[in-house]
Amino acid sequence: MPESGHRIRTGELPHGRRNSIADVSGVTVGHATVDRGDVHTGVTVVVPCEGPVIARRPVAAAHVLNGFGKTCGLVQVGELGCIETPIALTNTLCVGRVSDGLVTNALREARSAGLPLPSTINPVVGETNDGRVSDIRARAVGESDVLAAIDSASADFARGSVGAGRGTVCFGLKGGIGSSSRLAGIGEKSYALGVLVQSNFGRMPDLAIGGKPVGKRIAEELATPESPERGSIMVVVATDAPLSSRQLGRVIRRATVGLVRCGSYMGHGSGDVFIGFTTANSMGSPVGPDGCLELRCLPEDRLDPLFRACAEATEEAVLDSLLAAEPMRGLDGTLYRSLGEFL
Repeated sequence: MPESGHRIRTGELPHGRRNSIADVSGVTVGHATVDRGDVHTGVTVVVPCEGPVIARRPVAAAHVLNGFGKTCGLVQVGELGCIETPIALTNTLCVGRVSDGLVTNALREARSAGLPLPSTINPVVGETNDGRVSDIRARAVGESDVLAAIDSASADFARGSVGAGRGTVCFGLKGGIGSSSRLAGIGEKSYALGVLVQSNFGRMPDLAIGGKPVGKRIAEELATPESPERGSIMVVVATDAPLSSRQLGRVIRRATVGLVRCGSYMGHGSGDVFIGFTTANSMGSPVGPDGCLELRCLPEDRLDPLFRACAEATEEAVLDSLLAAEPMRGLDGTLYRSLGEFL
């Protein structure tokens, strides 16, 4: 599925060359889409580095804004401050199957690199419920799809109704996979921060673009009946800024600002989960002669540009997912339109 050529620019900071999470060097994204009969779903993977992730173990953090979700692996991320596998996104009932695929991938990568086979692996999986468009009970995403997504991962990747975003609905429109990036100047250096979202949340009348109530106009045009807020959003944040796990937690929490700017109020049924990592620090780095890892981090009072970068990139990534998505019909016949039809 080709990328959308249209973007809605938000915020003040410049974006990277691709305006995607892949502007963080070494980060790639892959999809496997499952389309058959009433099944319209898939898996999307964010690969944080080259080589076995379980050996490098990039410093990471997670934040749960609203916990109506079925993620895997976040407890250990919070405890140890790193990730051991690519981050995979899928639908609610396929979390276990995708988790198994990540374990298989970690073992095959270890074998390929000649590393000792690990006896413990922490697969990281996020999800949203795509049951309005896809027969979610079919549990159609399997290990082969996970491996295919990892093997196809690239810095240039499709967005919209693809992979884990194939069956999602956002603000009553067709949701999907969206991405954006920002360049944050701190001192004499410029750091990249990229965001990828799986958007599946919000009420149509609440959708805002640049502070304007666009969703209200669309809802009136379509005579859309009132409905409660439904669904969830997964936000994956990558950066090359040298941060500790605790500092990453501070940064990724600012994704909340981007969601609010789009019109979300994080309703009861919404799982709003953020996962972030930095390519600048690794828990798999060699231990020095003093028995310590060498990790670098910015001073706390220099994090403001990264806070802004995360907020702006999250907002634009959500809008990107709406613009890139193609219209699709739900299982009940409802047509979920693309935002691009109304702009």
